[in-house]
Amino acid sequence: MATYKEKVGTSVVNYAGNYPGAVLGELWYDSTNKDFKYQFPNLTAAGSWRTGNNMNTARETLGGAGIYTAALAFGGSTGSNSALTEKYDGTSWTEVGDLNTARGVNGAGIANTAALAFGYNLTATEQWNGVGWTNVTSLNTTKSLSGGFGDYNSAIDCGGEVSGSNSALTEKWNGTSWTEVGDLNTARYGQGAAGNSNSSGIVFGGATPIKADAEQWNGTSWTNVPSLNEGRQYAGGLGTKTAALCFGGQNPPNTTEAVVEEWNGTSWTEVADISTGRRKLAGAGTSSNGLAFGGNAAPGVSAATEEWIGAGAPVGGWATGGNLNEARQLLAGSGTQAAALAFGGNPPGSITAKTELYDGTSWTEVGDLNTARSSLGGSGTPTSSLAFGGSEPTLSNKTESWNGSSWTVKNTLNTATNGMGSAGTDNTNALAFGGLAPGVSAKNEKWNGTSWTEVADLNQTRRSLGAAGASNTSALAFGGNTPPGTNVKNETELWNGTSWTEVNNLNTARKELSGTGTQTNALAFAGQVSPGSVVAITEEWNGASWTEVADLSVGRNNLAGAGTTSAGLAISGALAPGSVTAATEEWSSSSNVVKTLTD
Repeated sequence: MATYKEKVGTSVVNYAGNYPGAVLGELWYDSTNKDFKYQFPNLTAAGSWRTGNNMNTARETLGGAGIYTAALAFGGSTGSNSALTEKYDGTSWTEVGDLNTARGVNGAGIANTAALAFGYNLTATEQWNGVGWTNVTSLNTTKSLSGGFGDYNSAIDCGGEVSGSNSALTEKWNGTSWTEVGDLNTARYGQGAAGNSNSSGIVFGGATPIKADAEQWNGTSWTNVPSLNEGRQYAGGLGTKTAALCFGGQNPPNTTEAVVEEWNGTSWTEVADISTGRRKLAGAGTSSNGLAFGGNAAPGVSAATEEWIGAGAPVGGWATGGNLNEARQLLAGSGTQAAALAFGGNPPGSITAKTELYDGTSWTEVGDLNTARSSLGGSGTPTSSLAFGGSEPTLSNKTESWNGSSWTVKNTLNTATNGMGSAGTDNTNALAFGGLAPGVSAKNEKWNGTSWTEVADLNQTRRSLGAAGASNTSALAFGGNTPPGTNVKNETELWNGTSWTEVNNLNTARKELSGTGTQTNALAFAGQVSPGSVVAITEEWNGASWTEVADLSVGRNNLAGAGTTSAGLAISGALAPGSVTAATEEWSSSSNVVKTLTD
């Protein structure tokens, strides 16, 4: 039998504790704990939702078909019946050919090039061929608020209301015509449904009264299976008979629900909520990668799209790094995870000029700023950084340039500002936007290595915002607040070198957060959501939308950030009013967990 060395090419390493040099799958012996160990990728335990781009037209009781990156939304109600059809390409929605009959509708289809629209309020059935809709054979019975699933040539319509009473009727579509088949065990309307053919599916919830029970269809008959954890009507559904999601809906007296449950073929488990509670919404895709879109968010119809990433996807995580020598808040940071700079800020009861350099393990004090200040902006690298604005404690317009060993005073900002967002490449290229000057500002200034020039303002005035960006022509601004009151923001704006464009919002509105990365690949972490309430929430930006990922180990605000979305830093900050931390946390986009080899 071959030895481990013969198979792998190396001997088993003997190391006291967790071996930092281990690669994925490599076995080592922990001589301290007397265990064999190995590293394994950190995977999502229960999935998460990402905010996608809105549909062009908000509506409820619409049909859905397709997959995560290629979906179709059709029909529904905007307050009156709609025939609109929109196609999703994984990023945005485009209006395409209308239904022949405007109405609320059920949908079926596993592609956005071939789908079926049927039932809900009418018997009319239409088929989509990727370009337009064609009327085909109608349902046998007119029902409202029925459930449907399947594909364009193989679908099921079941339940609903017939003449004001709950119905158990089921009809099967074979690509040409509808045939009445075995009834549901429980008559109901407004149920959620999932399935990809007329021989395999599941329905769940419904009314009246509000139901939690679920039934599976095998092509001939319905079988009762374990119920949802929470009864509801008008929920969305996606997936298959053995792997489905139930999301949103209504459970009176609640007007909408955000609760999501996942079906594994045996039982239902509550997983991450959709960010916007709504009823009468549609879905597409699978329980691994799906979409929830449209619906009624009460009091009005919604155009919101949310993208589901199921369990088992690789995820990032935070790990403990070396502490700063001086704990502080309202400081600035620059550089990378392995070589970062932290400067300025507020230790308790004072303002500091101290600068510290991180080598990936520990911080070392280096040359001080010429002017002590807090709430300043910063950008660049450990050998070429810029510090600007802030509070001395009065508002400051001072700019200083770092050359790797000392700070040099440069030309000032046009407007003295603190609490701004900042981006940039080095000490010759930076951007300063928003902040307090002394009123809440939308001003934006660009640094060219010699002087600052005012350029196009943010669309929304705000201070204490998060920011990311690798140059003064490419940046991201997110969160912040606009007094009076807390009035925290979730809005995100994108800078293209000429103007700001509003894009998709953060999932959690907050101020005094930090960020790192680029315009197309960024992290937003920590912050304050309300007075005295700080969070550890981390969100990742993919160029189109934000997804909540792994939290920091401790909530904080007024911290600094550095690095990238592959390898980032969260530096110092405040845990609560009057309490600061020196803690540094290191982000890895594909973090690993240590596993112990057991018998």
